[in-house]
Amino acid sequence: MIFSRQTLIDSLQEYPAPAPEEIKFRDQFLGLLAHERCFHRDHLPGHLTGSAWIIDQHRQQVLLTHHAKLNKWLQPGGHADGDENIFAVALREAQEETGINDFIILHPGVFDIDIHVIPERKDFPEHLHFDVRFLLQADQQETLVVTEESHDLKWVYLHKLETLTDNSSMLRMRDKVLRALPEFAKK
Repeated sequence: MIFSRQTLIDSLQEYPAPAPEEIKFRDQFLGLLAHERCFHRDHLPGHLTGSAWIIDQHRQQVLLTHHAKLNKWLQPGGHADGDENIFAVALREAQEETGINDFIILHPGVFDIDIHVIPERKDFPEHLHFDVRFLLQADQQETLVVTEESHDLKWVYLHKLETLTDNSSMLRMRDKVLRALPEFAKK
């Protein structure tokens, strides 16, 4: 799937923004996309990132990574580093951070959007990640590969997600999947 800058703009303009905070995010994303270097990590005060909400074939669990730098459980994702195909970014990050190469795309477009603060590091100031999320499926039996970017990888039951995080955007994605389960069953 190809997501050019214009495709992303078009997708965001048509994005239904099912959660109230996403309405505000959508306008901020569209403003950011007017900046030529918004896909580069040195663009401040924020830049685009891509991530994948990966659920299992039974649609009961989500695959999370325990992020090494942030020391919290998150969905796989990362910087675009100049790549304007934000779907390719999310897919590449999912593959690199989990070791899984075979994914099924469960939703043809943007699944979720979020803007969140990344804390200052010794070599880089506090900044914002404008994260575009895509919904993928993977087989739970695939071998997981923990990289230097993570402390661990784990399949977590959707109904137990709060035991690992209180992150509102992750709970929002979980709720979107749970609301869509009857739709998934039809496929």
